[in-house]
Amino acid sequence: MTAPRTGPANGGAVDYRVTLANERTFLAWTRTALAGAAASVAVTQLVDAGDPWVRTGLAVLLGLGALAGVMWALRRWRAVEIATRTGAPITTRGPWAVTAVTVAVACGAVVLALGAR
Repeated sequence: MTAPRTGPANGGAVDYRVTLANERTFLAWTRTALAGAAASVAVTQLVDAGDPWVRTGLAVLLGLGALAGVMWALRRWRAVEIATRTGAPITTRGPWAVTAVTVAVACGAVVLALGAR
């Protein structure tokens, strides 16, 4: 159950619970991207693949995923912040798309890692 949203465009004040939830979500996505960057570094140092190109490719893939995660988190935070302040509806398609791409990349990484054995 959620309270009706009122923003400055509707004559009300900004609901700070929504703003704080938006910031928590931004920090969670940023933390996940940082974990991806750490995994990228760990792959270069700890994975003993037969072919160095597999290890490098996996590290680059994880690094690019981390960079995309940070960029998406910032874009999503800004969009929700603007929607909150203007009273516009908040779209929910983005998180599903990011999750689907992340799962696809993770599956590809597992296939690459198992194929290198």
